[in-house]
Amino acid sequence: MTTSVPAPWQRAASGANLLAADGTLGVTIFEEMTTLAVRTGAINLGQGFPDEDGPAEIKAAAQAAIAAGANQYAPGKGILPLREAIAAHQERFYGLTPDPETELIVTTGATEAIAASLLALVEPGDEVLTFEPFYDSYGAMIGLAGAKHVTAPLLAPDFMPDMAALEAAFSSRTKVVLINNPHNPTGAVFPRDVLQRVVELAARHDAVIITDEVYEHLTFGDRHIPVASLPGAAGRTVTISSAGKTFSFTGWKIGWLSGPEHLVAAIRTVKQFLTYSSGTPFQGAIAVGLGLPHDFYTGISETLRHKRDILSDGLKAAGLDVFTPQGTYFVNVDTAPLGISDSVDLARRLPELVGVAAIPVPVFCHPEGAERTRSLLRFAFCKKTEVLEEAAARLATLRDRL
Repeated sequence: MTTSVPAPWQRAASGANLLAADGTLGVTIFEEMTTLAVRTGAINLGQGFPDEDGPAEIKAAAQAAIAAGANQYAPGKGILPLREAIAAHQERFYGLTPDPETELIVTTGATEAIAASLLALVEPGDEVLTFEPFYDSYGAMIGLAGAKHVTAPLLAPDFMPDMAALEAAFSSRTKVVLINNPHNPTGAVFPRDVLQRVVELAARHDAVIITDEVYEHLTFGDRHIPVASLPGAAGRTVTISSAGKTFSFTGWKIGWLSGPEHLVAAIRTVKQFLTYSSGTPFQGAIAVGLGLPHDFYTGISETLRHKRDILSDGLKAAGLDVFTPQGTYFVNVDTAPLGISDSVDLARRLPELVGVAAIPVPVFCHPEGAERTRSLLRFAFCKKTEVLEEAAARLATLRDRL
């Protein structure tokens, strides 16, 4: 009797929790919630993208670049002014000094950087370790690469890892540790001791660290600590970030990665056969953005903190248990105080009940993690203040509408 081997697309779909038990392909929870929001006229606080543009000077730089004819292929590793701007940004904020010629490449968003890194460095049978809940593209790409996805849980209310469980999740087959910090979907910002322990365990098991730091400037307390800046990390760490979250231009899809030359060269070999290059006029514009003064960077986090608090107040008024995030676009709540144990069901009812859409946290987990987080919902607060105020007012009525 022959056992059918899953096709690559099936491995990717399964890794992202899109494959049903009967093998049929489902839609992403983001698509499902967006469809519900459109049909009901609900405020969509599901998918994490802003509803207003970023700085005018960055838009103007892109428009000027298009008018000046910067509309053909960029070099495969990105235009030099952007690579130099990324290197200068890393030095200005973190004291890191990647070589823009050999230790840094521009990618089509952070998503491509993650995909290219995993496809370049992971083989079938290897293990890739992430925290759980995890961003859905991680599971998809780990599955596509044929690797085994191992997780270590992040536990409410602060969503810090259980360090014993983290250590136990490593094995002799751990090839990559993929860390998202600040963390989506929980909003956790990991402190130095947690990150340093990850570095120590990766070194013990000779694993590469891939660190997704797209929310690096969107923290509300302690400053972001890049893993690559920690003792013992630089030689084994690939750092990924992007312009989308920092500058509110998610549709431009300009990301980047940096790391040791041998790892960057391996990843560039794969990346050049995915998109080769992207967004030539946008690349120059993001170089302008990376040079903006410190006031811009402190301002965006302060504005987002205020938006977080507006939405959180509405969620608390609804009777939900709110886990205050220390970073990112997202706040998580526990629906259990309202007697609700199934957040997936509530998410499907919420647009009709109060006119707001959210994402259930269990979709970011494997089955055991989904059970652990089954009453949690995630809301995005990267929207206009007046939109959040209306959403908060609607959510405050939830208890009475159940």
